[in-house]
Amino acid sequence: MQTLTSRDPLAVAVTEAIRGGDLPGLRQLLADHPGLATARITEQDEEGRGTRSLLHIATDWPGHFPRGPEVAAVLAAAGADPRARFDGAHTETPLHWAASNNDVPVLDALVAAGADIEAPGAVIGGGTPLADARGFGQWRAADRLVELGARVTLQDAATLGLLDRVRAYVEADEPPSPDEITSALWGACHGGHLRTAQYLHRHGADPHWCGYDGMTPLDIARAQDADDVVRWLRGLDARSDS
Repeated sequence: MQTLTSRDPLAVAVTEAIRGGDLPGLRQLLADHPGLATARITEQDEEGRGTRSLLHIATDWPGHFPRGPEVAAVLAAAGADPRARFDGAHTETPLHWAASNNDVPVLDALVAAGADIEAPGAVIGGGTPLADARGFGQWRAADRLVELGARVTLQDAATLGLLDRVRAYVEADEPPSPDEITSALWGACHGGHLRTAQYLHRHGADPHWCGYDGMTPLDIARAQDADDVVRWLRGLDARSDS
């Protein structure tokens, strides 16, 4: 497998073709350089040294590059692995990155090419692409992954307001722990889902708990402009750490 640095002229050329949506140029590069589709690009960023695939380049932040789905399809058809792992601070796949960018058309193209919607390795708790989409508030990508059959955890269900699934977890023969129910409440407030939050509170969730970034349910509801959730939390005298 070929490995290039990000400053290598070939790496620069293929990166520009991918991010510019230059399909003719990309096809020509792939034809002129056999094995390029499976190449790895090594570069230094704020997270340290990492090596990524060409499909990672196609799904890198902020995503939504021109002709993104077509670029992903061309790369996959040439041999790029939609299940390739980032090698560095984490092990996310291109699908994790598309989910983190809310790039649903590219997400669909990756799944069509064989990406694993249950691949672990997310920066959010080492989870699946759905964990990234949910954690970063990328609601369209999260909803699409659920539509495609992704496994939904209690935290996922609460954050997405899937109240029937939340009930199934909480009322199961082996219910979640109080800590898991409280974390799910935080997720429901993140997603702005009042009925789900109220249900979890009735089942013992702590509305004062500090979650991600030291934010309480009230803090995250405010950050999401979930005004009805904010009013309800204030009625509970829920505290803020902001």
